[in-house]
Amino acid sequence: MTPGLADALRQGTRALHGEVERTAFMHTLLHGQMERAAYCLLLRNLHALYATLESAWGAHQKHPLLAPLHEPRLFRSAALACDLEFLHGPGWAYALDLQPASQDYLLRLHALADGAPDLLVAHVYVRYLGDLSGGQQLKRILARSLSLPAGADGTAFYDFGDAQQTAALTRIFRQQLAGLPALEGDVDRIVAEARDAFGRHSQLFDQLAAATGLLRPEAPALPNLRNP
Repeated sequence: MTPGLADALRQGTRALHGEVERTAFMHTLLHGQMERAAYCLLLRNLHALYATLESAWGAHQKHPLLAPLHEPRLFRSAALACDLEFLHGPGWAYALDLQPASQDYLLRLHALADGAPDLLVAHVYVRYLGDLSGGQQLKRILARSLSLPAGADGTAFYDFGDAQQTAALTRIFRQQLAGLPALEGDVDRIVAEARDAFGRHSQLFDQLAAATGLLRPEAPALPNLRNP
């Protein structure tokens, strides 16, 4: 039994995390230059991703690799719906398009839920640990860039409670991840899936950049980074 899944994930995806942050779309977001319409399009695509992932996670919450991580306080789909309702208004699910990369991502999650639920751990790691780690900073950036008054709605996606509650939830998540009973072969497969998840995010962000005018539509997306 290999106890190093958390370390393997961190080491195996470190460079990819930086590549995603350097995409045109994320650069705009992180530098406080995101317009509301573009941000709503991002949230729409993330809502579909989280709703699918959380449904799959819930269906397999007793799986030995998923049960220790299962924590409804992490779930983001309801918070994303609230933000979209506030920032866009009613009808966001029909007015805002899912990008092809999102549609392909959803198919991948459905396939894992049906045939390889252990690999959902990779997507849980990529999404929720990132939300916990960088959410508070992004919340402040977006409040400024979207000109949201103090205490206004629109940033529920990044709200895990106060700083102490967020830190505690992050610590528990990391501890549970480090203690997962993953065999060596499981570790390799999960790290490969996490790398694939980062590649899918890069493709999505490139498509969002093209859709919102940050990139020319013909600009190539980053390659899918899934190991063969």
